[in-house]
Amino acid sequence: MKFYNKYILPKLINCVCSQNDIGRIRRQFVPMAKGITLEIGMGSGLNLPFYDPSKIDLVMGLEPMTPLRKLAEKKALELPFEIDFIGLSGEEIPLENHSVDTVLVTYTLCSIPDVFKALNEMKRVLKSSGKLIFCEHGKSPDDHIVKWQNRLNLPWTKISGGCHLNRHIPELIKKSGFKIVALDTGYSSPLKLLSFNYKGIAVPE
Repeated sequence: MKFYNKYILPKLINCVCSQNDIGRIRRQFVPMAKGITLEIGMGSGLNLPFYDPSKIDLVMGLEPMTPLRKLAEKKALELPFEIDFIGLSGEEIPLENHSVDTVLVTYTLCSIPDVFKALNEMKRVLKSSGKLIFCEHGKSPDDHIVKWQNRLNLPWTKISGGCHLNRHIPELIKKSGFKIVALDTGYSSPLKLLSFNYKGIAVPE
């Protein structure tokens, strides 16, 4: 399992998260980030090309998986804005209270073990005027799809680095003290078990 987690899993995550349907969503939402931005789960840096340099003061990328973080560091060398990397998970954000303008989280809330702790940390570091931008897959609204998501969730988490198929993302965000001010939902691909997306913006309450 150690070999799989070190050498296979990072490549699998990078491959799955590089799909065109996900890329279109990144292209739509990532340019909304502005000011001092904290990206949770930067991975291999797939969001980096979509930031609007004219809006960005600094991007801080939180990513605990070393192989993925190294890929992102290579991409960052070509960008016209400053990027700092933090090798920690979303439950551990080593930043001051109310110190960032934007928190960006894409396809990461599904896999954070203590998702409420992570969301509370995101709220803590956001300025009162800040925004949480999120793009996540999760629980389908269709009963027959949810049934299979629930059945397959446990084995899926074991091979996917902890990714959950059936988390209701807006519910998690609202229970963590955010108000969702914009939300778009829908399937992004025919693979419905994995592709029901929740995309939107939330603000601290």
